[in-house]
Amino acid sequence: MRQGELVSLHWEHIDLNRRTVYLPDTKNGESRTVPLSTTAVKILRSLPRSIHGRVFPGLTTEAVKRAYARAVRRAAIEDLRFHDLRHEATSRLFEKGLNIMEVASITGHKDLRMLRRYTHLKAEDLARKLG
Repeated sequence: MRQGELVSLHWEHIDLNRRTVYLPDTKNGESRTVPLSTTAVKILRSLPRSIHGRVFPGLTTEAVKRAYARAVRRAAIEDLRFHDLRHEATSRLFEKGLNIMEVASITGHKDLRMLRRYTHLKAEDLARKLG
Protein backbone atom coordinates (compact mmCIF):
# COMPACT_ATOMS: atom_id res chain seq x y z
CA MET A 1 0.00 0.00 0.00
CA ARG A 2 1.02 3.59 -0.47
CA GLN A 3 2.12 5.63 2.53
CA GLY A 4 -1.03 7.76 2.51
CA GLU A 5 -3.22 4.65 2.36
CA LEU A 6 -1.46 3.15 5.37
CA VAL A 7 -1.65 6.32 7.46
CA SER A 8 -5.36 6.80 6.80
CA LEU A 9 -6.48 3.24 7.61
CA HIS A 10 -9.72 2.91 9.63
CA TRP A 11 -10.72 -0.17 11.59
CA GLU A 12 -14.15 -0.20 9.94
CA HIS A 13 -12.42 -1.01 6.65
CA ILE A 14 -10.42 -3.94 8.00
CA ASP A 15 -11.83 -7.48 8.05
CA LEU A 16 -9.35 -9.58 10.00
CA ASN A 17 -11.36 -12.78 9.48
CA ARG A 18 -11.27 -12.40 5.71
CA ARG A 19 -7.75 -10.94 5.89
CA THR A 20 -8.63 -7.89 3.81
CA VAL A 21 -8.59 -4.11 4.02
CA TYR A 22 -10.87 -1.90 1.97
CA LEU A 23 -9.29 1.30 0.63
CA PRO A 24 -12.07 3.73 -0.30
CA ASP A 25 -9.74 6.55 -1.33
CA THR A 26 -6.67 5.71 -3.41
CA LYS A 27 -4.21 7.68 -5.52
CA ASN A 28 -5.71 6.45 -8.78
CA GLY A 29 -9.22 7.43 -7.69
CA GLU A 30 -10.59 3.90 -7.53
CA SER A 31 -11.33 2.04 -4.32
CA ARG A 32 -9.89 -1.43 -3.87
CA THR A 33 -9.76 -4.27 -1.40
CA VAL A 34 -6.29 -5.50 -0.52
CA PRO A 35 -5.41 -8.92 0.90
CA LEU A 36 -3.47 -9.00 4.16
CA SER A 37 -0.64 -11.38 4.94
CA THR A 38 -0.73 -13.57 8.02
CA THR A 39 1.94 -11.33 9.57
CA ALA A 40 -0.08 -8.17 8.87
CA VAL A 41 -3.17 -9.70 10.48
CA LYS A 42 -1.15 -10.72 13.54
CA ILE A 43 0.23 -7.19 13.92
CA LEU A 44 -3.18 -5.58 13.42
CA ARG A 45 -4.73 -7.88 16.04
CA SER A 46 -2.09 -6.74 18.53
CA LEU A 47 -2.83 -3.02 18.08
CA PRO A 48 -5.10 -1.09 20.45
CA ARG A 49 -8.33 0.28 19.01
CA SER A 50 -8.76 4.04 18.83
CA ILE A 51 -12.03 5.70 19.78
CA HIS A 52 -11.70 7.72 16.57
CA GLY A 53 -11.52 4.54 14.48
CA ARG A 54 -8.13 5.18 12.95
CA VAL A 55 -5.65 2.32 13.01
CA PHE A 56 -2.76 4.73 13.53
CA PRO A 57 -4.32 7.69 15.36
CA GLY A 58 -2.37 10.91 15.12
CA LEU A 59 0.09 9.51 12.61
CA THR A 60 0.79 11.71 9.60
CA THR A 61 2.63 11.06 6.36
CA GLU A 62 5.16 13.69 7.43
CA ALA A 63 5.84 11.82 10.70
CA VAL A 64 6.32 8.59 8.76
CA LYS A 65 8.74 10.31 6.37
CA ARG A 66 10.83 11.67 9.25
CA ALA A 67 10.87 8.36 11.15
CA TYR A 68 11.75 6.46 7.99
CA ALA A 69 14.59 8.89 7.18
CA ARG A 70 15.99 8.43 10.71
CA ALA A 71 15.79 4.63 10.42
CA VAL A 72 17.54 4.65 7.04
CA ARG A 73 20.31 6.90 8.42
CA ARG A 74 20.78 4.69 11.50
CA ALA A 75 21.01 1.62 9.26
CA ALA A 76 23.60 3.43 7.13
CA ILE A 77 21.60 2.82 3.97
CA GLU A 78 22.00 5.31 1.17
CA ASP A 79 19.38 6.30 -1.37
CA LEU A 80 16.43 4.23 -0.10
CA ARG A 81 13.10 6.02 -0.22
CA PHE A 82 9.89 4.83 1.42
CA HIS A 83 8.36 4.33 -2.02
CA ASP A 84 11.20 1.90 -2.82
CA LEU A 85 9.57 -0.50 -0.35
CA ARG A 86 6.46 -0.58 -2.55
CA HIS A 87 8.68 -1.26 -5.55
CA GLU A 88 10.35 -4.14 -3.72
CA ALA A 89 7.05 -5.60 -2.52
CA THR A 90 5.65 -5.52 -6.05
CA SER A 91 8.67 -7.40 -7.35
CA ARG A 92 8.32 -9.97 -4.56
CA LEU A 93 4.66 -10.58 -5.47
CA PHE A 94 5.77 -11.52 -8.97
CA GLU A 95 8.50 -13.74 -7.52
CA LYS A 96 5.81 -15.53 -5.50
CA GLY A 97 4.19 -16.46 -8.79
CA LEU A 98 1.27 -14.03 -8.86
CA ASN A 99 0.22 -13.00 -12.34
CA ILE A 100 0.08 -9.41 -13.57
CA MET A 101 -3.66 -8.99 -12.92
CA GLU A 102 -3.33 -10.33 -9.36
CA VAL A 103 -0.45 -7.97 -8.63
CA ALA A 104 -2.31 -5.02 -10.18
CA SER A 105 -5.30 -5.83 -7.98
CA ILE A 106 -3.12 -5.70 -4.88
CA THR A 107 -1.01 -2.67 -5.80
CA GLY A 108 -3.80 -0.64 -7.36
CA HIS A 109 -2.04 -0.05 -10.67
CA LYS A 110 -4.55 0.76 -13.42
CA ASP A 111 -1.91 1.17 -16.08
CA LEU A 112 0.00 -2.05 -16.71
CA ARG A 113 2.84 -0.07 -18.31
CA MET A 114 3.34 1.67 -14.96
CA LEU A 115 3.23 -1.66 -13.14
CA ARG A 116 5.93 -2.96 -15.47
CA ARG A 117 8.29 -0.29 -14.12
CA TYR A 118 8.06 -1.97 -10.73
CA THR A 119 8.86 -5.45 -11.91
CA HIS A 120 12.33 -6.84 -12.33
CA LEU A 121 11.77 -10.36 -13.47
CA LYS A 122 14.88 -12.48 -13.42
CA ALA A 123 15.71 -14.44 -16.57
CA GLU A 124 16.76 -17.47 -14.49
CA ASP A 125 13.35 -17.54 -12.76
CA LEU A 126 11.60 -17.38 -16.11
CA ALA A 127 13.85 -20.15 -17.43
CA ARG A 128 12.80 -22.40 -14.51
CA LYS A 129 9.13 -21.76 -15.35
CA LEU A 130 9.78 -22.71 -18.98
CA GLY A 131 11.19 -26.05 -17.84
